[in-house]
Amino acid sequence: MILKIHSKNKVKEQRNTLIPLKSNKVKKILLTCVLGISICSCSVFKKNSNKTKYFDQNNKEISQSEFNKIRSTNKLLEIPGDSINHKKLTLREKRGKVEDMENLKFLLEKATNNELDSEKPIVIIYYPGKDRCNSGGTATEESTKTWFKNLETGVDDITQTKPIYIYKDSDGLERNMSWLTWHKDPEGVIEKLFFKHHYPCSSFVVISKNSEYISYFGEFGMQHIWEATLLMSD
Repeated sequence: MILKIHSKNKVKEQRNTLIPLKSNKVKKILLTCVLGISICSCSVFKKNSNKTKYFDQNNKEISQSEFNKIRSTNKLLEIPGDSINHKKLTLREKRGKVEDMENLKFLLEKATNNELDSEKPIVIIYYPGKDRCNSGGTATEESTKTWFKNLETGVDDITQTKPIYIYKDSDGLERNMSWLTWHKDPEGVIEKLFFKHHYPCSSFVVISKNSEYISYFGEFGMQHIWEATLLMSD
């Protein structure tokens, strides 16, 4: 009888030792599953958060194909959106009024060391820095000189003044345009007022004697400047 009791007790002890072993194994399996789900969720979230989103000029989200179709018309430009993976379209022309014209004139006169005629419009060509648009192409120094000469002749015929050449970053100006007189954007005022984004190639703004302006973003033809200068001369 004593032997039987010991045998039963031994079996009972073995069963008791198996319960925590099974419990620990289940815990490990559950923990592995939870970790796996978490990793997958993070991967999906990261993939979605890195997905590029596209917006039109009214900040409405559109498809990539629609974005590219509108962009190909060259009527709108692409600019960075509100996030690093957002792309947005913007109109190429903007009109407005300079609030502190006296300060703008003061800074421009100081930068150019020239007095501005308050009765004539101010024509500014703005270079944002080197990019793919202004650092490529097949234009030679001679053809570029001819282009700017014709541009200045047209502006002078309209308003008897010459454009003011302003840059944000001089990198790349030595290519075909070093012979023009460029001035550093004084206190970044031109960028702050008119060109808050880096638009490709260069841009321009024409400001009337009444502080009204027309700005044009990105690569332009001389005809655009002449037309804007005419409008701002009235």
